[in-house]
Amino acid sequence: MKVGILAPLRSPEATPELISELARGAESAGATSIWPGEHVVLFPQPPLGDEPARVGTPDGTLALPRGSGLIDLTVVLSYLAALTSRVRLGTGVRILPQANPVYVAKELASLDWVSGGRVDFGIGVGSNPAEFAACGAPYAHRGERNDEYVALIRTLWRDDPASFHGRFWSLPECSLDPKPRQLGGPPVIVGGHSRAALARVARLGDGWYAIGRSPEATRELLAVLDGLLAENGRDRRELRVVMGAVGDPARPSSLDPYEEAGVDEVLVVLGRQDRGGLARTLDAVHAFASRP
Repeated sequence: MKVGILAPLRSPEATPELISELARGAESAGATSIWPGEHVVLFPQPPLGDEPARVGTPDGTLALPRGSGLIDLTVVLSYLAALTSRVRLGTGVRILPQANPVYVAKELASLDWVSGGRVDFGIGVGSNPAEFAACGAPYAHRGERNDEYVALIRTLWRDDPASFHGRFWSLPECSLDPKPRQLGGPPVIVGGHSRAALARVARLGDGWYAIGRSPEATRELLAVLDGLLAENGRDRRELRVVMGAVGDPARPSSLDPYEEAGVDEVLVVLGRQDRGGLARTLDAVHAFASRP
């Protein structure tokens, strides 16, 4: 089992200096990947009443202090790409239905080009109606739009010239260059742990990405995924399974149950984003990666 880093890089802690230390330290420690996260805008906790939760957390908010926010995915991955030569660069995850898919195709193709083919395209459908509204995107039918956007993006990455005609988006014949370094484009790693997310993995994913699931829960979810893959004439050997781990990463043996459950790559979480927190994360990665 490989080991990577789940790094929801946020201001003001994630300075250019800290990100540089993360990039160089990840490669030295033996990490195989780095996965920053995405939220474009954040909202205060909603008032009591009937207003729905705005983010998929227990209290309806993303737990970041005032004045803090996640650094844009494409920007921070480009920065990491320039400072690394081996580690893979994952979008963990891109909230695809609230974005312009043609821009996403262009940005990630360019990132894959300049990084030498090291991008993993992690996607999710989102759970925050207010964020969709702020981005000018409809929240309804976001699952269907997500799937169509994946098809559109793959078409742009693969075909020259490319054209697309779907329910939500149509594209006349055109060319997108540069093409990604990876033939056909970066792998599509579908995020989430709902049945709908697992069904999406089975239909169109090159992999499955989730965070915060125990080894026992991971095993149960993979059993569900196996059934859905079989319904689509596929099996798990076609996929890469990436899991943001829970437990004590300072003890490499605490991550072993994920391998037994069927995980291909476990992610150690970068929590405290200061030099001490980064050092502990890199030490944990090194301890796991250097196991005999």
